[in-house]
Amino acid sequence: MIIEVSVLFAFVAMFCWAFGDFFIQKCTRKIGDIESLAYIGVIGAIILLPLIVKDFHLLTSLPNLLLLLFLGVVTFISALFDFEALKKGKLSVVDIIIELELPVTIVLGFIFFRETLSVLQITAICFVLFGLFLMATKSFSHWRTKIERGAIIALIAAVTMGFVNFLTASSSRQISPLMAIWVPWLIFTIMCLVYICKKEGTLRFLKNGMKFKGIVLAMGIFDTLAWLFYAFATLNNEIAIVTAITECYPAITILLGVYINKEKIGWHQYLGGAVALIASISLAFFI
Repeated sequence: MIIEVSVLFAFVAMFCWAFGDFFIQKCTRKIGDIESLAYIGVIGAIILLPLIVKDFHLLTSLPNLLLLLFLGVVTFISALFDFEALKKGKLSVVDIIIELELPVTIVLGFIFFRETLSVLQITAICFVLFGLFLMATKSFSHWRTKIERGAIIALIAAVTMGFVNFLTASSSRQISPLMAIWVPWLIFTIMCLVYICKKEGTLRFLKNGMKFKGIVLAMGIFDTLAWLFYAFATLNNEIAIVTAITECYPAITILLGVYINKEKIGWHQYLGGAVALIASISLAFFI
């Protein structure tokens, strides 16, 4: 019964991440990257606050606080690249490229957690990279590639997201899963709001939030629920199963991008997406 509940939570997280990215793309194109990130932080911090009250005492430890502060800054940087990629690129392409975060996370785990890689894992990583290359390439002409718009930014976002995953895992092990989410979110929210107050203006920020409140709320709620259900799904240590399921969310965003946004991608990009997804799922099961 425990495994069934964990798997259910992982599936919910997968769907929430897919729809979260869908609404993030729409929101960033209407109100901007920093503003979208700020609203996610505000909504998430409020939703998660009742759940982390009992863990506040963990922040009295200086090492814990410093780790979470650093994670908050890295999360802020990673989210900006992620949002910029979603704003400029195709949803069906960007989310596949960001799958690179999985092998990056595994490599960091190998380096810092001393987790070993098997031949199957190394092979799967190679297939992920190959699939990402196909997905990021818009067309092949005279042996020269034309890179999809936003692909390079998505690659940077994937690498930084890998570091976020690693630091989140470290924070979860040393502190608590929920604090590893809530404190960094609070930090990047404050950073976003300070920037907005100085550059954009608080009034404009609030007006945009009210004007596009449907998209903003959907974005914040879906992204928060994704992390929340992921945290609960991993409580029972079925990390490989949970990761395998949640990393499938780009398969949903491809459908959203192609059928709702009317995005057009080539056959080789469909192939690349399939290869990357299958390899990522296999890699997660090989962990």
